[in-house]
Amino acid sequence: MSMVSSLELRQAVVAQGSVNLPGSKSISNRVLLLSALATGSTRIDGLLQSDDTSVMLTALRELGVPIKSHATDSVTVQGVARFPVERANLFMGNAGTAIRPLTAALAMMGGHYTLSGVPRMHERPIGDLVDGLRGMGACLSYLGQHGYPPLHIEPAGTLLDRVAVQGSVSSQFLTAVLMAAPLAVARSGKALVIDVVGELISKPYIEITLNLMARFGVTVERHGWQQFVVPVGSAYRSPQQIYVEGDASSASYFLALGAIGGGPVTINGVGAQSIQGDVAFADTIEAMGAQVKRDAASIKVTGVHVARGEKLKAFDADFNLIPDAAMTAAALALFADGPCTLRNIGSWRVKETDRIEAMQTELRKLGARVESGPDWLRVWPIASGSWQDASIHTYDDHRMAMCFSLAAFGQSRVTILDPGCVSKTFPTYFDVYGSLIS
Repeated sequence: MSMVSSLELRQAVVAQGSVNLPGSKSISNRVLLLSALATGSTRIDGLLQSDDTSVMLTALRELGVPIKSHATDSVTVQGVARFPVERANLFMGNAGTAIRPLTAALAMMGGHYTLSGVPRMHERPIGDLVDGLRGMGACLSYLGQHGYPPLHIEPAGTLLDRVAVQGSVSSQFLTAVLMAAPLAVARSGKALVIDVVGELISKPYIEITLNLMARFGVTVERHGWQQFVVPVGSAYRSPQQIYVEGDASSASYFLALGAIGGGPVTINGVGAQSIQGDVAFADTIEAMGAQVKRDAASIKVTGVHVARGEKLKAFDADFNLIPDAAMTAAALALFADGPCTLRNIGSWRVKETDRIEAMQTELRKLGARVESGPDWLRVWPIASGSWQDASIHTYDDHRMAMCFSLAAFGQSRVTILDPGCVSKTFPTYFDVYGSLIS
């Protein structure tokens, strides 16, 4: 797929069948780093095979962490007290879930490290994380534009027992500090108090972090969403084996297929017991008129037939808690019975691309009326006969490619440019998608 420059989608009328989700990106990269920092060895099953997890695996191996591969989605990681390699230049691609927590961990390690990535990574802010780490005594410097990668890390001096982290731009900054906190506690011998500055966004992703840290033996005291305390004596211990559940963000595309293609579509790998916030996207499509059945580890969706002229219900909703899945909602707005408004999505501006601008541009190509602001997007459905053929630019953003696959249920000829960008999280997406539509 990565060698294909474009993919014309065949017209879709019906979607039905079942899909087994790949592992969660958010969980996979967190578990890889936690396993590397834990005492003992950890077997990870269900690990996502994608560009972003490959970046983390490569970086950990370059840092001297012993990792043994078993099957395509299974590895064993031997934890280390500190990374054996104390000088390294690490290339982090465009993987935010890799560079941010690894930056915080390396800042506690006492070595000399450089972290860089693709050009877009050097446009994605990391200053709030660096400011927080510097404030507690870590030593980091910018090698290019202030506030952005690439970064250089040197051994820290005395670490303080309190750190302030900005929470309004990305929850990954707080996740990074939380995951590195036991390393700081071990060095200082004191509990670490983490204060969140501003309104914390994407709280469900912090819940994933806290859940997984607890699986590795570290229980964080949470005081609302403004303060977290990592106690004295906190240290990661291997749970010996851990299974990565399916990716709830990726599930959103198949939930949407069921909602507009009649269904039923069954998604295996996430369900009522999921620890991922994006599983709440099922509530969004339910509010839009789809029927949703939730089991412990699967979700079944039966929806309307938009190809027959049936409509979803319009929405006006706050998507702060599920910003990635919200992109799928923006695509579904094309098939609603009125204008749809997505609010509190300012974090879209600093993702793989400026997703508000990108979404507005590409939806307009199809014939939609679209308005936007700093942190909101409003999309009007396209009337019958007003659809326009379009080549969708994906901006090297996997989610742009996947959510615009839904446009095949409209009246346009839709071509996805650079479909191989889905390899970031779901290399076989278009094969799986094609198996469900007719």
